[in-house]
Amino acid sequence: MKKVGIIGGSGFIGSHITKVFLEQNFEVKSSTTNISNEKKYQHLMALEKSENLHICELNVLDKQQLKQFVSDCDIVVHSGTPFQLDFEDAKTELFDPTIKGTENFLDIINNTTSIKKVVILASVAAFNTNFPLPAGGKSAFERFNENDTPFISEESHPYAQAKFMANETVNAFIENHPDLDSEIVSVSPVMVMGKSLSSREDSTSTGIQFLFKNKIAPNPFIQMFYDEDINMAIVNVKDVAAAVYKAAIIKGIHGKNYLLSSETYPVSDVSLMLNNKPPRHAPKVIYQNQLAKQELGVSFQSVENTLKEYNT
Repeated sequence: MKKVGIIGGSGFIGSHITKVFLEQNFEVKSSTTNISNEKKYQHLMALEKSENLHICELNVLDKQQLKQFVSDCDIVVHSGTPFQLDFEDAKTELFDPTIKGTENFLDIINNTTSIKKVVILASVAAFNTNFPLPAGGKSAFERFNENDTPFISEESHPYAQAKFMANETVNAFIENHPDLDSEIVSVSPVMVMGKSLSSREDSTSTGIQFLFKNKIAPNPFIQMFYDEDINMAIVNVKDVAAAVYKAAIIKGIHGKNYLLSSETYPVSDVSLMLNNKPPRHAPKVIYQNQLAKQELGVSFQSVENTLKEYNT
């Protein structure tokens, strides 16, 4: 039985990744930041084949913990960087765990020869820190794919800037280490929505769906979405998990970064669909998904189905 280590395996996306690997008969190690808080991971223990699941406490800034976590893994998935829009100190809450955590992780990977594949959960922000607004120089409906020039702005949200910089760190590491023992692949989802596997109320992704459903604006950033009826590219959390699994088992894709996206709708339509009403506009596909379809074999669900799942 092969073993996979999933950093951040108890989070919104990480839980679905954990579920997929268990279903595929892997032995799974999933990390949590606080093992004494069982609410963070108790939902994983109810998954099918959870007898093959091990929960470990992990701080990505602690290199010794990282080394111990990955030491006996064949595959490692890194989905452990924080997704949060509200913060008090961007450096300690976003930049350090995202960028330094990635640097620590790559250093450990470089010195752990047993690992054959690494999958990093990046973000659409690796390509465009302005998301969901268009990248600089592009219009709202201009298509974007993996070959477009990555765009970063100092005016973008610190979370997006941190994810962009972390991805640059990965790219530089791959370029500077041509003889790695393991393949490194990244996936970059747009806004991830769908049904959570847990009943936790501290998930940013499920929180955003709640805000859009009820048209609540707790801050000027979210208010902007309603005022400008921003176009939102969305992907189902299950499709992200499927893409991570495929990226983990397919060989010969070292150094690739795959955009993961379904359709794009204005936020007003997202609110309608979250309330089980039909959208007013036809969907568009702004962020292209052909590469993930062709090379990973991922089929992307419609946004309507994704938002229906949130309500089930």
